[in-house]
Amino acid sequence: MTPPDDERSHTLRHSQQDAVVAAHDPSTPQTRSPSYRLAFTDTEFLLREELRPVRLQLELLKPEMIMDERGVTSTVVMFGGARIPAPEHASRARTPTLARLSAYYAEAERFAALITRRSIATKGREWVICTGGGPGVMEAGNKGAHEAGGQSIGLGIVLPHEQAPNLYVTPDLAFNFHYFAIRKMHFLMRARAITIFPGGFGTLDEMFEALTLIQTGRMKPIPFLLFGTEFWNRIIDWQALAEAGTISPEDLGLFTFVETAEEAIAAIDAFDLG
Repeated sequence: MTPPDDERSHTLRHSQQDAVVAAHDPSTPQTRSPSYRLAFTDTEFLLREELRPVRLQLELLKPEMIMDERGVTSTVVMFGGARIPAPEHASRARTPTLARLSAYYAEAERFAALITRRSIATKGREWVICTGGGPGVMEAGNKGAHEAGGQSIGLGIVLPHEQAPNLYVTPDLAFNFHYFAIRKMHFLMRARAITIFPGGFGTLDEMFEALTLIQTGRMKPIPFLLFGTEFWNRIIDWQALAEAGTISPEDLGLFTFVETAEEAIAAIDAFDLG
């Protein structure tokens, strides 16, 4: 674990000290000029178009450093729809289908609890539940981990409409992203297994990107579980893709359909043993 800055030996004056000093400089035309601000404290400068490569690097680096400091070595990723309600709220769902899909909120919560018990046995280093940090299936995953007594990660994203992290994400592991691409990298960099629950465009995007990385050998095969056989077979004609030749028949073996938390655990264990 990297020691905090104040525990390291520094030969040179620390930048944080200069930031404090600069904040108390006398107010003059010169010190009020944007050009005078320290570059690393100048938000206006950091948000310039030319600084995009730096911002991309910072979004990759900050969560990586924090998860390293927390000792997180592997995760179990849970993708799924933000609109899927908890069973107790199913009667208020906007469609009958969403009301039925609330059963997968319950399965997500149970699955996260089972995985988190494994995580606790590793002192929270491995098998850490990782979601997008929002409502619906994401909330269910973080809730299951929280109620099992463990930690979980929430990788949030700034959206046009307000969306705060759900209240079950471990506060020290609640992250917020501007770049979807960097967020996706953090979902997959530590992934030991990926679970996909029913969802919409976002869930489909995350699912197909991960499948493509595995298909093309850019990511090693890991347990890849789709909760809800009927849902997935209805919205995607997997067999038609293989018959058309746009994917290989063996690509259909990259994922496994499951219905319950217990089936998912069994599939993960069977994969690991294989």
